[in-house]
Amino acid sequence: MNLRSRVIALLASAVLLAAVAVVYTVSRGADPAPADSGAAIGQRLQMLTNGRLSYTSGTGSRQVTPVRCDRAHAAAGTVACLRPVGALSAGALVVMDAWLRERRRVPLTGFPNRLRVSASGRMVAWTLFIDGHTYATSGFSTRAGILDTRTGLLVDSLEDFAVIKDGAPYRNRDVNFWGITFAADDNRFYATLSTGGGRYLVQGDLAARTVRTLAPGVECPSLSPDGKRLAFKAAVGGDPKRGWRLSTLDLATLRTTPAAEPRSVDDQPLWLDARTIAYALQLSDGTNQTWAVPADGSGTPRLLLANANSISPAP
Repeated sequence: MNLRSRVIALLASAVLLAAVAVVYTVSRGADPAPADSGAAIGQRLQMLTNGRLSYTSGTGSRQVTPVRCDRAHAAAGTVACLRPVGALSAGALVVMDAWLRERRRVPLTGFPNRLRVSASGRMVAWTLFIDGHTYATSGFSTRAGILDTRTGLLVDSLEDFAVIKDGAPYRNRDVNFWGITFAADDNRFYATLSTGGGRYLVQGDLAARTVRTLAPGVECPSLSPDGKRLAFKAAVGGDPKRGWRLSTLDLATLRTTPAAEPRSVDDQPLWLDARTIAYALQLSDGTNQTWAVPADGSGTPRLLLANANSISPAP
C-alpha cells in the first residue's frame, strides 16, 4: 500500500470512530427501546418508555429522551407532563413546546393519574389521586384541574363547579371528578363524576363553571375527532373490582358499543383516528403495552407499541 492509500485509509478510520463516538454520546443514559410492532410504522407518536418521553419515527424506530413523566400528552405543539413525586421534590404539571422547552410549571400535590391536552393545544386537564391509587378501591379521592395556556386561567379543582344532577342542582361532600376530555371549542368538556356510590358521565361548561350529568357508568372519557362519540371504560357489572370493559358511546343516542377487547382496561383511551382507539395494558411484571382496536366493536385487538403507555400524536 502506497503512502496516499495509507493516508486515505487512516482518515476513513478516524471518521468512522468519530461517528461511533457521537452516537454513543447521544444515546448514553437512554434506556434501550424494544422493537415495536409493525402497527406503529407510518405513525408518529409520543409515548412514555420506562417513564421517559419518547417518539416514534415514520419507520417505527423509537427515540427516548431524558425527560421523565408519570403521565404525558401532546397536541398542536403543546406537550404536557405530570412530573413524578420524588424523595426531595413535589409533583408538578410541566407544559412544554414541541422542542420540550418549558413554558409553564404548576406545583401539584397528589399521585399523577390522567392527563389531556385539547386538540388546539390550548387547554391542559389533569387528574391526581389524593387518597388511594386505584379506582377499584373504596375511600379513594381525586382532584381534577384545568389550565388555559393562553389566558393563564387555572382551575385547581372541578369540585368548585356547580353540579346539575338529573336536571336539578346537586351538592354532596363526596363529589369527585376525573378523566377530563375537551371539545373543539376549548370550553365544553366531558369527565367522570363520582358521588353517592355512583359514577356518571358529565358535560362541563368552563366559562359557566358548571357540570351536568349525561349518563351513568362512564369513566375516563375520550372525545372522538368528530366530537360525536366518546371512548371510555365501564366497570363490569357496575363493579370496578371486576375490572373495566373498553367501550364507545354515541353522544346523540347515548348508545354504548363494547369494543372487541375482553381484557380489563384501566386507562383513558386515545383516538388514533376516527375508527381506531388505543389504550395501555400493564403486564404482570409492571411493564406497559399499548394496544389498538376498532371503535365500532369489530375486529380484534392488535399490539401497537411494546413497553409504552401514555401515547398521543407527536407534537
